[in-house]
Amino acid sequence: MSSKLTHLDESGTARMVDVGGKTPARRTAVASGSIAMSDEALQAIREGSVKKGDVLATARIAGIMAAKKTGELVPLCHPLPIDAVNVDFTFGHGSIHATATASIEAKTGVEMEAITAVSVALITIYDMAKALDKGMVIGGIRLIAKDGGKSGRWRAAGHEDLEL
Repeated sequence: MSSKLTHLDESGTARMVDVGGKTPARRTAVASGSIAMSDEALQAIREGSVKKGDVLATARIAGIMAAKKTGELVPLCHPLPIDAVNVDFTFGHGSIHATATASIEAKTGVEMEAITAVSVALITIYDMAKALDKGMVIGGIRLIAKDGGKSGRWRAAGHEDLEL
């Protein structure tokens, strides 16, 4: 069985990709996602009046910590000594949008680290504000840009001008 998927060997068995022969390169990835919520929950987060504390500060730290642990959470990811991770938030109409940027000088990319950072940051927002709105919806988590490595520069539609 031949496969173009790098995490499968010739017989279709899952494997960790061998990056030993690759040359380290500067790599950066950006992921985003959002959490939709009630006006009450959004206002409480914006004002800093959620009883559990500063929601966005906690979510930022959780996202950064999660990015550093991606290799422990995603079975075939390499554990990476990330150079930097940033998690930022913007308020929208009825939602909070999260963006995570991860960078490294390494033999493999940091796309999964950026996606993990966004995911855990949004889950943390849910956890801290669930007393105000149990019906919050997390969605739209995706890679929006990457630079470096064999595939070079990539941008999702609508993000072609994003500079990393």
